[in-house]
Amino acid sequence: MLNMVLAEATFKDIRNYIYDNSGIFISDSKKYLIENRLSRIIQEKKLQSFEDYLKLIKFSPNGNELTRLFDAVTTNETYFFREPQQLTVFAEEILSKLLEKKKGPNKLKIWSAACSSGEEPYTLSMILMEKRLSSDKFEIHASDLSEGVLSSAKRGVYNSYSVRNIPEAYMKNYFATSGQSYNLSDSVKKTVKFMKVNLIDNKCMSSLRGMDIIFCRNVLIYFDVKAKQKVVSNLYDSLNPGGYLFIGQSESLHNITRALRPCVINKVIMYQKV
Repeated sequence: MLNMVLAEATFKDIRNYIYDNSGIFISDSKKYLIENRLSRIIQEKKLQSFEDYLKLIKFSPNGNELTRLFDAVTTNETYFFREPQQLTVFAEEILSKLLEKKKGPNKLKIWSAACSSGEEPYTLSMILMEKRLSSDKFEIHASDLSEGVLSSAKRGVYNSYSVRNIPEAYMKNYFATSGQSYNLSDSVKKTVKFMKVNLIDNKCMSSLRGMDIIFCRNVLIYFDVKAKQKVVSNLYDSLNPGGYLFIGQSESLHNITRALRPCVINKVIMYQKV
């Protein structure tokens, strides 16, 4: 069992299946990674081969095996207050501009796309709360492809790695320590609505409209150009005119779209729907 080999043809079949269902592209250089990570699942399931595993994910009736496959091939690495320069621009520059336009009952709508275990949307919520913005003035939507990380996000329990960049005042106001765990307060958890969303699924994405700000950071790296264009087109449709899209600091929309205008504030690049 330990000497099972992932045949080239089977690797390509698995890779294509992942791509068709998620837009995630696995390069040839990642074959060893796929072989290693899937071997553990195959042994646990007591399957005889990678071919048997491919049949399992194709014909599993409840979708759980496909979700687990996505978990195995992506890295859900995240933590609170990641890429703080972007968060500063969001809090000090973008927020006030958007709030000025809100009239009456209209809420500020923010979406954390590919939110993983929740650190990003919860960070955004805490920033808004520190700005004395009451929870009835904003909506935060958070989505991911993986039901596993969404369940973890809803629990709101984190380790020392996740909280290492949180300012002291935030830790004091919004977390309770329990042994080696850090429990997020219910006041923050209740401000975020989590949902399972596939970013390349047009029907799925059509349920998210009227967003003022979208954070889709360090996600596009998993897609090839074609899938990136589809995802960004869907994100564009989800934004209000004048709304902003934040992607990862190391990412770019160059050669992906001209529909979103790049803006630079304090050396931070974001994209605006005009």
